[in-house]
Amino acid sequence: MFKNLEVFKISHAMAVHAGQKQAVAAQNVANSDTPEYKARDVAPFAETYRSNASLGDAVNQRATRSLHLHGAMSGQPADPTIDEDAIASPNGNTVSLEGEMLKSLDAKRQHDRALAIYKSSLGILRATLSGQ
Repeated sequence: MFKNLEVFKISHAMAVHAGQKQAVAAQNVANSDTPEYKARDVAPFAETYRSNASLGDAVNQRATRSLHLHGAMSGQPADPTIDEDAIASPNGNTVSLEGEMLKSLDAKRQHDRALAIYKSSLGILRATLSGQ
């Protein structure tokens, strides 16, 4: 009855996405002095989740394990892409430390939001079950 609630899947996917975003920002900061290094970024969560949970996937079968055939795995890691809008420094590096700090802060806020959604949903579920 309470198995596979979509709100828990969404909050999990949001937390995973925030972790990926934080990892990409950390990789960019680590390579901020590397000549010709191009800064990378992850697509926003809304775009990532929308592409994984599109209408086509809702109609078709979904795989819950990697061994399932003919199903699409949801919650796939987002591939970091090169940030085309970044301005290169004289050595060709496009990492902006200020920008990466903002991306890192955004990832933390997204992760905190995912945890808040999860805790709130869990509280509602507990209240519902204890009222029976």
